[in-house]
Amino acid sequence: MRYFIELSYKGTAYNGWQKQNNSLGVQQVLEEAMSKVLRKTVEITGSSRTDTGVHAEQQFAHFDSEEIEDTDQLVYKINGMIPFDIAVRRIMAVPDDINSRFAATYRRYEYRISRAKNPFLINQAYVLRAELDLESMNTAASLLLQYQNFESFSKIHTNVNNFLCNITEAVWVEKGDLLIFSVKSNRFLRGMVRALVGTLLEVGKGKKSVADFEKVILSKNRKSAGAQAPAEGLFLVEVGYPESLIPKS
Repeated sequence: MRYFIELSYKGTAYNGWQKQNNSLGVQQVLEEAMSKVLRKTVEITGSSRTDTGVHAEQQFAHFDSEEIEDTDQLVYKINGMIPFDIAVRRIMAVPDDINSRFAATYRRYEYRISRAKNPFLINQAYVLRAELDLESMNTAASLLLQYQNFESFSKIHTNVNNFLCNITEAVWVEKGDLLIFSVKSNRFLRGMVRALVGTLLEVGKGKKSVADFEKVILSKNRKSAGAQAPAEGLFLVEVGYPESLIPKS
């Protein structure tokens, strides 16, 4: 049978989601714990691959297993074995042909900037005190909904079939001392959100105009975009599926 697992994690201590030979990923930690609990080798496939230091308030993955009689008890046992910075929320049975990556209809990320030093946000927000033109940043961000090719914001030498993404939300909002960029799309390229933020911050600082930002999109050249924003401010906050497949928790 196939199961979906919903989880969250603070990514500071991990080299991203994906397991690797020479560094620790969230996927590896989860697989090792689940293999011990289920007493067989478990391999999981994530809905999204977050980079080193990036967090996930909601992540999904799928794995195959014989029928699990009590998924709540399995969640309890796994949470007792994994570190404090990873938490499993629920495990649910799904049709055997459902892939957590390809069945997802959208992902939403938030990039969080703290406008003041905050000891409770260490490694969970980018501290930036520079004056920013929020109106220009939002005008530039709105252009993202008009285009689909975002090669300019993708890491180079990325093995993908195309650079097309359908962005349906891109907006900056202020919440107290936090400045938050929310962006929603059917898919994201490697390093895309941090490159978008880095370039939009150049607009906010007056280093690029809104017209310049549009030229960056049209150039399809990573060198024309800004530097990546630091990883600690980035959160995968929502992965969407049809309601018939994944009921809201």
